[in-house]
Amino acid sequence: MIIWINGAFGSGKTTSAYELHKRVPDSFVYDPENIGYFIGQNVPNQIKEDDFQDYPEWRKFNYELIKKISKEYHGIIIVPMTITCKQYYDEIIGRLLEDGIEVKHFILYANRSTLEKRLNKRLHVKESWGRKQIDRCIKAFDTEICDQKIMTDTMSIDLVIEEIACKAKINLSKDDRGKIRKLMNRIIVLLRHIR
Repeated sequence: MIIWINGAFGSGKTTSAYELHKRVPDSFVYDPENIGYFIGQNVPNQIKEDDFQDYPEWRKFNYELIKKISKEYHGIIIVPMTITCKQYYDEIIGRLLEDGIEVKHFILYANRSTLEKRLNKRLHVKESWGRKQIDRCIKAFDTEICDQKIMTDTMSIDLVIEEIACKAKINLSKDDRGKIRKLMNRIIVLLRHIR
């Protein structure tokens, strides 16, 4: 099974993915952004795209690799990735579904002010790329990609992952970490994924 966690920047995708990973035995977090950064570092500036998702190679490679992992790995694959373009959604998630692969796609949804507050906590500058994408993301999740939404405005990460687990019909292991250790784990995840 693939659990795809979609949502605007600041919605909690990455933190939720890694918290879910800690609570789901035999799970693996696959990050499609890594392919995007690889492509961006290996093409001449003259042909670089502003958004790595606009490279057909990014979409094709992620589809192929996620398909391979899902066929050969018997655990749950967790994919935290924002996709707002319906065509790109169809080229990756749609194709995986057509291949008979079980994909549970969730949108972590929040209103603009909530997303801005969360990005402020992460020290995103006012003109950051993620902040500039908020309206595009909200519009896409309201009109084009309308799978299962989890309304996160007033939810903690723990409640978010419990809801994902409930909707995906998977069991979570007990979380024995104390508050400080859990907080440190989340800070480490955020620092590792600041791009």
